Amino acid sequence: MAIYHFSAKVISRANGSSALAAAAYRSASRLHDQRLERHHDFSNKAGVIHSEVLLPDGAPEHLSDRERLWNEVEAGEKRIDAQLAREIEFALPRELTSEQGIELARDFVQREFVARGMVADLNVHRDVGADGEPKPHAHVMLTMREVGEDGFGAKEREWNRTDLLQHWREAWADHVNQRLAELDIDARVDHRSLEAQGIDLEPQNKIGPAAARMAGQGLQLERVDEHRDIARSNGEKLLTRPALALDAITRTQATFTTRDLAMFVHRHSDGKEQFDQVMAAVRAAPELVALGRDGRGEERFTSREMIETEQRLERATIRLEAHRHHGVTEHRRQAALARAAARGLVLSGEQRGAFEHVTDARGVSNVIGYAGTGKSTMLGVAREAWEAAGHRVQGAALSGIAAENLEAGSGIAARTIAGLEHQWAQGRDLLAPGDVLVIDEAGMIGTRQMERVVSEAEKRGTKVVLVGDPEQLQAIEAGAAFRAIAERHGSVEITDIRRQRDQWQRNATRQLATGRTDEAIAAYVERGHVHSADTRDDACAKLIECWDRDRAAAPEASRIILTHTNDEVQSLNGLARKRLFDRGELGDEVTVATERGERLFAAGDRIMFLKNERSLGVKNGSLGRVESVSSARMAVLLDDGRAVAFDIKDYAHVDHGYAATIHKAQGVTVDRVHVLATPGLDRHAAYVALSRHRDQVDLHYGRDDFADQGRLVRTLARERMKDMASDYARAFADRREIRLPQPVPDRTLVEQVRGRFDGLELRVSTPELPTSPNAMAPDRTADLPRAVERHAKIVRLMRFHHSVGDPYTQEQRSELAASRAALDAIRPKATLDLETAMMGDLRLVEDAAKGRTDAAIRAMQLESELRVDPQLRADTFVQRWQALDRQRRLLLRNHEDTRADRVAGRMLDMAKSLDRDPQVESLLRNRKQALGIPATSERSVGQSLGEMIGRGRSRGLSIGM
Repeated sequence: MAIYHFSAKVISRANGSSALAAAAYRSASRLHDQRLERHHDFSNKAGVIHSEVLLPDGAPEHLSDRERLWNEVEAGEKRIDAQLAREIEFALPRELTSEQGIELARDFVQREFVARGMVADLNVHRDVGADGEPKPHAHVMLTMREVGEDGFGAKEREWNRTDLLQHWREAWADHVNQRLAELDIDARVDHRSLEAQGIDLEPQNKIGPAAARMAGQGLQLERVDEHRDIARSNGEKLLTRPALALDAITRTQATFTTRDLAMFVHRHSDGKEQFDQVMAAVRAAPELVALGRDGRGEERFTSREMIETEQRLERATIRLEAHRHHGVTEHRRQAALARAAARGLVLSGEQRGAFEHVTDARGVSNVIGYAGTGKSTMLGVAREAWEAAGHRVQGAALSGIAAENLEAGSGIAARTIAGLEHQWAQGRDLLAPGDVLVIDEAGMIGTRQMERVVSEAEKRGTKVVLVGDPEQLQAIEAGAAFRAIAERHGSVEITDIRRQRDQWQRNATRQLATGRTDEAIAAYVERGHVHSADTRDDACAKLIECWDRDRAAAPEASRIILTHTNDEVQSLNGLARKRLFDRGELGDEVTVATERGERLFAAGDRIMFLKNERSLGVKNGSLGRVESVSSARMAVLLDDGRAVAFDIKDYAHVDHGYAATIHKAQGVTVDRVHVLATPGLDRHAAYVALSRHRDQVDLHYGRDDFADQGRLVRTLARERMKDMASDYARAFADRREIRLPQPVPDRTLVEQVRGRFDGLELRVSTPELPTSPNAMAPDRTADLPRAVERHAKIVRLMRFHHSVGDPYTQEQRSELAASRAALDAIRPKATLDLETAMMGDLRLVEDAAKGRTDAAIRAMQLESELRVDPQLRADTFVQRWQALDRQRRLLLRNHEDTRADRVAGRMLDMAKSLDRDPQVESLLRNRKQALGIPATSERSVGQSLGEMIGRGRSRGLSIGM
């Protein structure tokens, strides 16, 4: 199983150690120690599956002989307390084969140690753990002196830095996670301490197989005892509080499998007996919720806390949706549009639709926009309309650079969500009724954080506008909150790409956004923008050559290099700087002690800021050009034209800014982009990387990573969307089930089981012309809460009787008829509106039966408006159709054909309902594109949709839009 372990120690004579003895033991070999004139023979040791010595460039070849290597090291050290070597030990994922584990270790050692000038003695062990499972790990002995053609020289003190060890720890986690992702293995490691992860368990030290065997033979070893004490202590904590395991696992994933749980418990328990006890305790914990099987046939689980978080988020959005206090009058909308037009800014039809959507009265608005569709531009016009109507507008985003881009593109003052939450916790800058909170790049926000923000907004009476694209980079934390909110409450989409200047590139971005990665890559290949090389190193060199030519051809254009990992970013930054330095374009280099270690900076360097700092006006991801630099102070001209200067001792969170990770780049727009593809990418990262540019993007890859273009496309097209607990409808069947009594006395309650798109399915009946949507008798309005409560109580009672198989009594039927009559006497069609609302949300029944009727009454009003307004019914039809279409496509991708077919059945019912609603049918004729109907279709909308769904069901196809 993939666990994280990475430790470092020094082999020193001060504690009686010998480099030869250590090397012999690690490699299971017989080595002669010239200093001690003895042999160290461990050739009978089992479990060593690979040994090799890796040399840096310029080192003499004879050092590849293990015995000569360590004898020279010993001979070069004269002190009796000399430090001889550094040893690094790290765990390899059990999911990998022996060959894959060896390759993983070799690549890491070569890149992190040998490339820095160290000689590395690598040994991979594959012992058997106490649980009978393999326990693969690697030992790396590293030299501590610089080495050249003449052998070893002076001690290299730079390798002793504490921050370098921290970098290695993080780099190993990144390296493992990238390889697991490349192999489509659903596992992940985390280099952070348990405390840093918010897990109330004690971190364990590491014991080797030899120490474990000695302990088994009855020898008392302090390290073994400590390890087992910690594991046993953690196991006891988990036995006492099994929910700890669930909290830890659901930090980054909303659902998990039995295997995920076993991995965690194995690490935090001592021996098979306690492991079995803890597993049984967690499996029996009331906080554990079984969700049924996923598309791969694996049982999935979640925690009750995760479900409750999703429920709180859902309730908060429902309450926000019902507020409807933030509408902008048509006069002010037109004035804002006119002011924008006077500046030469004319919104497209889709942007205009989104503008009208976000400025209407609803309390939560969702805008899904492909990359480069001008979402920020639309929000800038909306800001003017909101402010003219007296609303204060605030912006927020997960990252500093995304907040900065929102502010630059729309004029909305924006901060990071973490910064806003910190201020709210201090009671400062709180939201207020009438405020509008715009959250950009909402798809990257996890469920817990989204719930906290939305609940705070709902409590303060603040409108929330969520803007993003669920197809771009996924949330780092657990959940897919934006997708869930958009699917429940509907959204408007902006698909007209504006960022790219060439139409074929805009088409390619649209293909990336809709999962047609192969078509997009083919378009770039056809026009010569995809470049291959023999190796990744060659691809990097070719990328820098292309970047340099482009820089000379268009010096005024903005540009950036993008790749997947921080290691590749650092390598590309170094190559770019070397090219500039060789050309004499950089000033004198100065060594600067940054937060990430020592870096060379010079006047003319590109620089990236890595931490938000309000006093400087910089965000995490801000870019600029170094104007002057010393070891103590730096002056920078930011890309937005502002000049900042700071002391390194006060702010050291900087690095070179020629290249950046794709995660850093979401929300960025530049003229030209150069992308290095590595196997850790997926279609979400590829979509972001290949859509940042206005003019041109070039994609580079090495054939050692991708054997051919087909492998490149398959990797860049991999689907990795995060899930929600509510994606698994069976877990919610009981909670969502509602059986409402019908007007005919002898009919039973109708069962309605809701899926993960609750609130989005249109309950269509033959529309009835109203007298007025608010046609309540003035003198009876005050009686409505009491009548709603009365009706909810009888519905709740009859649902209970039906659930246990009891027939309805005559008294119940009489009370049902009386409660309906009381409702309709207060307001025409009140029973229809209330029961329709209850069909959409079972919690309205329970809440209203307990006297909490406000939500039910608001829901009745919404149903009344929907019933009497054909345009609103048409809008709702489109939103719900699109949501069901997305749900069906997702189910088909997960091979859940039965559930997908049920969704298709609901879509067919919707299509047929248009025969009974000619007003909506007429309105939808102008919205065929949004429904996926060809504009040339001569059939009615209902017939076209029915035929499309029927054809898709017969072929098992996804319905495109």
